[in-house]
Amino acid sequence: MADGLEIKDIDEAAEAAAGGAAPAQVEEPEGRNIDAMMGVNMDVQIVLGSTKLPISQLLKLSRGSVVELNRKIGSPVDVMINNRTVARGELVSTGDNNVGVSLTEIVKQFVPGT
Repeated sequence: MADGLEIKDIDEAAEAAAGGAAPAQVEEPEGRNIDAMMGVNMDVQIVLGSTKLPISQLLKLSRGSVVELNRKIGSPVDVMINNRTVARGELVSTGDNNVGVSLTEIVKQFVPGT
């Protein structure tokens, strides 16, 4: 600045005049911050089941091999985001030979207010 003052100096003077307290932050109305994130894409995984295999068995797998999972046919699948189960559902056909998940349960810890 022309008089040798910088914005930093003015801010420090204002803080000292206010008794040394930092100026209060103006908070945005509730819900505004979440609006900014609504367009963020998240990776969603649908988990049919899992199993553990020794490396020796993994190396023997080839085309046509069957890997048995820890779930029965018709059991709910897990809907996962960031390696956390957020819902469960059933596999359904969405047409055009695509598969989808019909949600049957939302995990309570991910529902606001529960």
